[in-house]
Amino acid sequence: MWSKVATVHNVPQPRSRSGGFTLIEVMIVVAIIGILAAVAIPAYSDYLIRGRIPEATSNLSTKAVRMEQAFQDNKTFQPTANVCSIGASDTTSSRFFKFDCSTASSTTFKITATGVGGMTGFEFTIDQNNEKTSKGPTGWPTSSTCWITGKSGC
Repeated sequence: MWSKVATVHNVPQPRSRSGGFTLIEVMIVVAIIGILAAVAIPAYSDYLIRGRIPEATSNLSTKAVRMEQAFQDNKTFQPTANVCSIGASDTTSSRFFKFDCSTASSTTFKITATGVGGMTGFEFTIDQNNEKTSKGPTGWPTSSTCWITGKSGC
Protein backbone atom coordinates (compact mmCIF):
# COMPACT_ATOMS: atom_id res chain seq x y z
CA MET A 1 0.00 0.00 0.00
CA TRP A 2 1.07 3.16 -0.98
CA SER A 3 1.12 5.90 1.53
CA LYS A 4 0.86 9.38 0.42
CA VAL A 5 3.50 11.62 1.79
CA ALA A 6 2.39 15.17 1.99
CA THR A 7 4.89 17.69 0.84
CA VAL A 8 4.53 21.22 1.92
CA HIS A 9 5.19 23.89 -0.62
CA ASN A 10 4.93 27.67 -0.33
CA VAL A 11 5.30 27.72 3.48
CA PRO A 12 7.46 30.69 4.51
CA GLN A 13 10.61 29.61 6.21
CA PRO A 14 11.84 31.62 9.19
CA ARG A 15 14.47 34.07 8.03
CA SER A 16 17.66 34.43 9.90
CA ARG A 17 18.05 37.92 11.31
CA SER A 18 21.02 40.01 10.28
CA GLY A 19 23.07 41.92 12.87
CA GLY A 20 21.60 45.43 12.29
CA PHE A 21 18.94 47.50 14.03
CA THR A 22 15.45 48.13 12.78
CA LEU A 23 14.27 51.62 12.03
CA ILE A 24 11.91 51.53 15.01
CA GLU A 25 14.75 50.66 17.38
CA VAL A 26 16.86 53.54 16.07
CA MET A 27 13.93 55.97 16.36
CA ILE A 28 13.34 54.94 19.98
CA VAL A 29 17.00 55.55 20.85
CA VAL A 30 16.94 58.95 19.15
CA ALA A 31 13.77 59.89 21.05
CA ILE A 32 15.33 58.90 24.38
CA ILE A 33 18.46 60.91 23.64
CA GLY A 34 16.31 63.91 22.68
CA ILE A 35 14.37 63.74 25.95
CA LEU A 36 17.55 63.48 28.00
CA ALA A 37 19.10 66.43 26.14
CA ALA A 38 15.97 68.54 26.66
CA VAL A 39 16.36 68.10 30.40
CA ALA A 40 20.15 68.10 30.72
CA ILE A 41 21.12 71.12 28.60
CA PRO A 42 19.08 73.75 30.53
CA ALA A 43 20.19 72.23 33.84
CA TYR A 44 23.83 72.41 32.77
CA SER A 45 23.43 76.03 31.61
CA ASP A 46 22.01 76.98 35.02
CA TYR A 47 24.87 75.13 36.68
CA LEU A 48 27.41 77.17 34.69
CA ILE A 49 25.67 80.44 35.58
CA ARG A 50 25.53 79.58 39.29
CA GLY A 51 29.25 78.84 39.11
CA ARG A 52 30.01 82.28 37.66
CA ILE A 53 28.06 84.30 40.25
CA PRO A 54 30.79 83.99 42.94
CA GLU A 55 33.15 85.81 40.58
CA ALA A 56 30.98 88.90 41.04
CA THR A 57 30.18 88.54 44.73
CA SER A 58 33.73 87.79 45.84
CA ASN A 59 35.14 90.73 43.85
CA LEU A 60 32.42 93.02 45.24
CA SER A 61 33.30 91.98 48.78
CA THR A 62 37.00 92.56 48.13
CA LYS A 63 36.33 95.99 46.64
CA ALA A 64 34.08 96.96 49.58
CA VAL A 65 36.90 96.07 51.98
CA ARG A 66 39.32 98.17 49.91
CA MET A 67 36.88 101.10 50.02
CA GLU A 68 36.65 100.77 53.81
CA GLN A 69 40.45 100.64 54.08
CA ALA A 70 40.74 103.73 51.87
CA PHE A 71 38.22 105.51 54.11
CA GLN A 72 40.29 104.64 57.18
CA ASP A 73 43.40 106.04 55.51
CA ASN A 74 41.89 109.13 53.82
CA LYS A 75 38.64 109.79 55.75
CA THR A 76 36.78 109.72 52.43
CA PHE A 77 35.28 107.11 50.13
CA GLN A 78 36.59 108.89 47.04
CA PRO A 79 38.26 105.92 45.32
CA THR A 80 41.91 105.94 44.49
CA ALA A 81 43.20 104.37 41.29
CA ASN A 82 43.55 100.83 42.64
CA VAL A 83 40.52 100.58 44.95
CA CYS A 84 38.16 99.33 42.23
CA SER A 85 40.72 97.25 40.35
CA ILE A 86 40.99 93.47 40.36
CA GLY A 87 44.29 92.22 41.67
CA ALA A 88 47.47 93.96 40.60
CA SER A 89 46.34 94.47 37.00
CA ASP A 90 44.37 97.71 37.66
CA THR A 91 41.51 96.39 35.53
CA THR A 92 37.88 96.95 36.47
CA SER A 93 36.47 93.96 34.67
CA SER A 94 36.73 90.21 34.86
CA ARG A 95 35.75 87.48 32.43
CA PHE A 96 32.01 87.74 33.08
CA PHE A 97 31.54 91.03 34.98
CA LYS A 98 32.35 94.71 34.67
CA PHE A 99 32.82 96.58 37.96
CA ASP A 100 32.01 100.19 38.70
CA CYS A 101 32.87 102.04 41.90
CA SER A 102 30.92 105.23 42.42
CA THR A 103 30.72 107.72 45.25
CA ALA A 104 27.81 110.10 45.71
CA SER A 105 29.63 111.88 48.55
CA SER A 106 32.74 111.46 50.65
CA THR A 107 30.79 109.23 53.06
CA THR A 108 28.95 106.92 50.65
CA PHE A 109 29.89 104.46 47.95
CA LYS A 110 28.21 101.94 45.71
CA ILE A 111 30.02 99.20 43.82
CA THR A 112 28.21 97.48 40.95
CA ALA A 113 29.05 94.29 39.07
CA THR A 114 27.28 94.15 35.70
CA GLY A 115 27.25 90.88 33.79
CA VAL A 116 28.82 90.66 30.33
CA GLY A 117 28.93 87.82 27.81
CA GLY A 118 27.23 84.74 29.23
CA MET A 119 26.18 86.68 32.34
CA THR A 120 24.37 89.53 30.59
CA GLY A 121 21.34 90.61 32.59
CA PHE A 122 22.90 90.06 36.00
CA GLU A 123 23.70 92.99 38.29
CA PHE A 124 25.00 92.87 41.86
CA THR A 125 25.66 95.86 44.14
CA ILE A 126 27.05 96.63 47.58
CA ASP A 127 27.24 99.94 49.42
CA GLN A 128 28.93 101.49 52.47
CA ASN A 129 26.29 99.96 54.79
CA ASN A 130 26.97 96.47 53.38
CA GLU A 131 23.52 96.48 51.78
CA LYS A 132 23.45 94.07 48.88
CA THR A 133 21.10 94.01 45.91
CA SER A 134 20.89 91.79 42.88
CA LYS A 135 18.99 91.46 39.63
CA GLY A 136 18.90 88.54 37.28
CA PRO A 137 17.76 88.11 33.70
CA THR A 138 14.34 86.73 32.78
CA GLY A 139 13.59 83.69 34.89
CA TRP A 140 15.91 84.75 37.70
CA PRO A 141 14.80 86.55 40.88
CA THR A 142 15.56 90.08 42.03
CA SER A 143 16.53 90.93 45.60
CA SER A 144 16.95 94.19 47.46
CA THR A 145 18.45 92.51 50.53
CA CYS A 146 20.97 89.93 49.33
CA TRP A 147 22.90 88.52 46.40
CA ILE A 148 21.03 85.84 44.48
CA THR A 149 22.90 82.59 44.08
CA GLY A 150 20.41 80.62 42.01
CA LYS A 151 16.91 80.65 40.58
CA SER A 152 15.55 79.98 44.06
CA GLY A 153 16.92 83.30 45.32
CA CYS A 154 19.45 84.05 48.04
